[in-house]
Amino acid sequence: MSRRASGLRAWFLQRASAIYLLLFILYVLQHMVLDAPNDFAAWRGWVAQPLVGLGLLLFFASLLLHAWVGIRDVLIDYVHPTAIRVTILTLIGFALIGCALWVLQIIFLAS
Repeated sequence: MSRRASGLRAWFLQRASAIYLLLFILYVLQHMVLDAPNDFAAWRGWVAQPLVGLGLLLFFASLLLHAWVGIRDVLIDYVHPTAIRVTILTLIGFALIGCALWVLQIIFLAS
């Protein structure tokens, strides 16, 4: 994709991730209202189901992508010195990668 279209790509990623986040949150709320797990074992069993585990992985991937695009756009718009902007983006990127690894550890320990 060309440099001119990077804004369109960021816009699309932000909207697509927001839609998935909304749909998955609605699914989880519906599940909690209709068939809430009674204890930790039931919760763990629900999360260990392959489709729910995959949905959770996609949820957190979408959440981290959504956060990255939003923070990146704000920093590009409001932090003008390139060195400061790159430093902040790098630190945030490492923090988001750390969060992703933590989520993977939690989800794979639950299954």
